[in-house]
Amino acid sequence: MKSNTVKGMALLLASTALVAGCGKKDVEALPPVAEQTNYGETATETPPVTNAIRPGSQEDFLQTVGQYGDRILFDTDRFNVDTEDQSVLQVQAQWLARYPNTRITVEGHADERGTRDYNLALGERRANSAKNYLISVGVDASRIQTVSYGKERPQALGSDEQSWAQNRRAVTVTIQ
Repeated sequence: MKSNTVKGMALLLASTALVAGCGKKDVEALPPVAEQTNYGETATETPPVTNAIRPGSQEDFLQTVGQYGDRILFDTDRFNVDTEDQSVLQVQAQWLARYPNTRITVEGHADERGTRDYNLALGERRANSAKNYLISVGVDASRIQTVSYGKERPQALGSDEQSWAQNRRAVTVTIQ
């Protein structure tokens, strides 16, 4: 048994010496750069940073309609568009008139109360109500898609009236 231990130690020392002898080699020259590429070159000019908002984009839409102008809110178990919602949708329609090639998706949402199926149906009715109003003020129906998320994508987390009120909504999102 003692001879196996000695042999093992000798083998361990030999392999350690072998690995230690494999040090890094200095590279004298790099291989040539592939033709018709700029790999390995350093940039001589930094591209300009632009914070300009592209007209017709979601950022432009949000800047034009305001912080919460992309959404309308609903009462509990309701999907009617009231006068306050109409003014928000009017501003959206005016923006859409300036960008006739921009398409939108109206997302319908519900609060956490109720079954999944009920909330999906309610979200769909809310999205369609907003869509129908936009159509009534001149937005072409082919530019508008709807989707219902029901209670799956809450704006506000919480089980109180304030949170529920923020989650009962229809949100307009531009499609690029």
